[in-house]
Amino acid sequence: MSRAPNNDDEPVTQAEEKKNRRRGGTPTRPPPSRALVLVPIWKRHALAGASPQASPHIHSPENRLAEAIGLAHAIDLDVIDAAIIPVATPRPATLFGSGKVDELASVIAGQEIGLVIVDHALTPVQQRNLEKAWNTKVIDRTGLILEIFGARARTREGVLQVELAHLTYQKGRLVRAWTHLERQRGGGGFLGGPGEAQIELDRRMLQDRIDALKRDLGQVAKTRELHRKGRRKVPYPVAAIVGYTNAGKSTLFNRITGAGVLAMDQVFATLDPTMREVRLPSQRRIILSDTVGFISDLPTMLVAAFRATLEEVIEADIILHVRDIAHEETEAQARDVEAVLADLGIDTQAVNGHILEVWNKVDLISPERLSELQHEARRNERAPVLVSAATGEGLDDLYAALDTRLGAHDAVLNLQIPASDGRLLAWLHENTEILERIDGEDGTVSLRLRVPGEKRDRVIGQLRKAKIPV
Repeated sequence: MSRAPNNDDEPVTQAEEKKNRRRGGTPTRPPPSRALVLVPIWKRHALAGASPQASPHIHSPENRLAEAIGLAHAIDLDVIDAAIIPVATPRPATLFGSGKVDELASVIAGQEIGLVIVDHALTPVQQRNLEKAWNTKVIDRTGLILEIFGARARTREGVLQVELAHLTYQKGRLVRAWTHLERQRGGGGFLGGPGEAQIELDRRMLQDRIDALKRDLGQVAKTRELHRKGRRKVPYPVAAIVGYTNAGKSTLFNRITGAGVLAMDQVFATLDPTMREVRLPSQRRIILSDTVGFISDLPTMLVAAFRATLEEVIEADIILHVRDIAHEETEAQARDVEAVLADLGIDTQAVNGHILEVWNKVDLISPERLSELQHEARRNERAPVLVSAATGEGLDDLYAALDTRLGAHDAVLNLQIPASDGRLLAWLHENTEILERIDGEDGTVSLRLRVPGEKRDRVIGQLRKAKIPV
């Protein structure tokens, strides 16, 4: 088994620092849990030699392993070892064959592993049996992602969403906690033993909490809808940034807005959405939204729980799909993002639709590769934009593309504004793009201006109110 990189520079979590301060001590870093990461692959896939080059839409085992280790590091785990495990036939009881389970048990005991992460979905029975065989805690990919989200949630909304996803996940796994109790049915066939009764009691308690969380999140959804209505009255178009986790979304958001959103080389660095008003070089105002990163096999309950947040994406006038173009599996990552967007009811295949691909991290590729990508982008019917969020390269092209997409319904007007209507003139300068201005000798101002489609009705209303012919 290969030795995994050990990150000794992981920061102390905010919760740990608060706990230490309450105790009157200085912030200290507790020893991280010793973890083993396992990536099961089916032998038929291994024999086929799937690779990003051979099949660009499939994640290679090596990259799956690297991603799983990154997920583990995201919650400060000390990854002692990691391995790709070929599986001939998935076993209903343990996923892995009995020989491999015994072999791994020796490794776990010898290296004092406290947590095993299986980068695959485990049934409750498989999870329970592996914990028994290895005498350690076992979590699957869904459980690991839920742990990361739980550690990263900061706003009340984020905490509610994560708790809902956690409880939905745990509801089907209550059997793990009560295997030591009697599970025999009573004589009537409808009464269970004490274990059965306890499971049903816990399930009802969980369901009550789930229902309460859904009510709270329903209120959150109503609040967000009120905010959206307020923005429609402004109204500025909304551009939502989406992409695979660690694609550089927050770095791009900060570059455009000057905001201080956390941007780290780490999965799920951003969890709670952030919105900022931005004025493009054309003077068009937009609202830019940074959202949670997507990932392959994103748990269904997370998509459901975060739907209130993801509605910002659904309602957006344009979606910026940020791709890490320097990553060897950029195509596979793009398909994963599109799958989540499709689940949200967004048409990802429409040419010249409201999705604009942003090929990020061009600063990390060779000049030869950059030339190839520029040629590919010119031929691509989706007209992607090449940028570097880190250096700012290509941002002018991105602004121009945003203006083009958002300006499809713009109107160009020629107006005569009397000298006495300075207030209207100032308002037009603030809310439209002035293409040409000629000041007459009598004080009359001749304007040629571009009116954004979303502001057309407001501008026409102001002109009619001032009795300016349109």
